[in-house]
Amino acid sequence: MRLRVIAIGRLRNGPEKELIEDYIGRFNRTGRPLGLGPVEFTELEDKKGGGKFGEAALLAKAIPGAATVIVLDEHGQPQSSTDFAQNLARIRDQAPPELVFVIGGADGLAPVVLARADILLSFGKMVWPHMLARVMLTEQLYRSVSILAGGPYHRV
Repeated sequence: MRLRVIAIGRLRNGPEKELIEDYIGRFNRTGRPLGLGPVEFTELEDKKGGGKFGEAALLAKAIPGAATVIVLDEHGQPQSSTDFAQNLARIRDQAPPELVFVIGGADGLAPVVLARADILLSFGKMVWPHMLARVMLTEQLYRSVSILAGGPYHRV
């Protein structure tokens, strides 16, 4: 199953980009034998300055119609790493053509984007900068395939 992260904003060179590339590489190596991967990134910018509603229009065009969609949102449901891994495996086993993760911009997501979500996921009650949310998501994706593969990365 192919995974895609659709995010608002462009990631510039720096430590966040290096971490994301590292975790994506690890995920792709570990996940492919499990039927997960590769992970691709789609970055969107609202050059017209429409805020979260302008971003919503861009996201609507970028999200494939048949995809399972997980939206990262502060009001979503928090999950443990093990639960996240099990949900990833469950979604894979349902065989959607693609699993899409959506990360909004600094102003959050418009209601229409939240309504498109099959799952609303939160990384806790704290609000995280959207660039760090990308790092956290890619780390959790790698941790998930490590859990599913029985690897030593995840320690309880």
